[in-house]
Amino acid sequence: MPVITCIDDLKRLYRRRVPRMFYDYAESGSWTEQTFRENSTDFAQIRLRQRIAVDMTGRSTATEMAGQRVTMPVALAPVGLTGMQNADGEIKAARAAEKFGVPFTLSTMSICSIEDVAAHVEKPFWFQIYTLNDDDFNRRIIDRAKAAGCSALVITVDLQILGQRHRDLKNGLSAPPKLTIPTMLNLATKWSWGLEMLGTRRRFFGNIVGHVEGVSDPASLSAWTAEKFDHALNWDKIRKLMDMWGGKVILKGVMEPEDAERAAALGADAIVVSNHGGRQLDGALSSIRMLPEIAAAVGGKTEIWMDGGIRSGQDVLKAVALGAKGVMIGRAFVYGLGAMGEAGVTKALQVIHKELDTSMALCGETAVTRLGRHNLMIPKGFLDGFA
Repeated sequence: MPVITCIDDLKRLYRRRVPRMFYDYAESGSWTEQTFRENSTDFAQIRLRQRIAVDMTGRSTATEMAGQRVTMPVALAPVGLTGMQNADGEIKAARAAEKFGVPFTLSTMSICSIEDVAAHVEKPFWFQIYTLNDDDFNRRIIDRAKAAGCSALVITVDLQILGQRHRDLKNGLSAPPKLTIPTMLNLATKWSWGLEMLGTRRRFFGNIVGHVEGVSDPASLSAWTAEKFDHALNWDKIRKLMDMWGGKVILKGVMEPEDAERAAALGADAIVVSNHGGRQLDGALSSIRMLPEIAAAVGGKTEIWMDGGIRSGQDVLKAVALGAKGVMIGRAFVYGLGAMGEAGVTKALQVIHKELDTSMALCGETAVTRLGRHNLMIPKGFLDGFA
């Protein structure tokens, strides 16, 4: 096994092992990809304050997210097509998260179904739903999540209209892959991935195919999803989804204080500052730039989390110090999953945890709950450079 010391090591293995269309699906953004890039590069502008002569024994990265005790303030974000990155990928990621002590969130657009994942874990996981205009489907899939014991519902609120992702269109993204000549040539170089996929029956969108009338193949699924994203979404419809669920709710995709205030007023248990990993509105500011303003506006009313661009434990530290109660990671765990399966997800979590723990100690803190702005040096104009 190669020596893995950082998330980039996993990314390099991931790129070699996984077909191009699924690598590009994860490692891309919309339009020019400006927001996708700045989600990561903006973290590098924030510096850490080193402290000395502080007793570093007895450190703890443990905290709570939405009332759930976690080993560190990190949850696995909902990522569609995870089961195409590695055979049975959602099951493997959920098991790794459970063993490590962090939450796992299953996407509606997963390959493994809610029931598949529930059968392979012992503790509850979270379920993510899109704001679709099909109330019958919403109700049925929420009932399935309840029956599976899911402990929180993550509602993605920034996908009324799909942002154009050039690479997905050029690659002809589908699950399973359409066998065009370019695709077959690329798949021929990914034989280990192919052998594992041949060994599983889970190759379609398990939460949808077989659960929606008329959806039985990738073509009919594409037509269904194109019609079902709710262009008429409003706050009343979000409340309706929350009422259907009746339990803990996390609203994901908030990028403005005014929207955060509305979300908090609805009673969301947590709000995720997120631009969908740079995959929706290209040209939006990075999540880390928007986090402090949103945390200041509503941090006392509900939990504030963030996602987008987190590739290290230092990124987690910076987000928490700027007001996040926790973060969600998507690409970082997908790199591990695609590279090494369940062991790769575990390795990604181990890398992030070690970086968080060591950096926290060198900043003079022994508990992640004590991190704050005093641990950071922020360049002038970083937080107020736009009007």
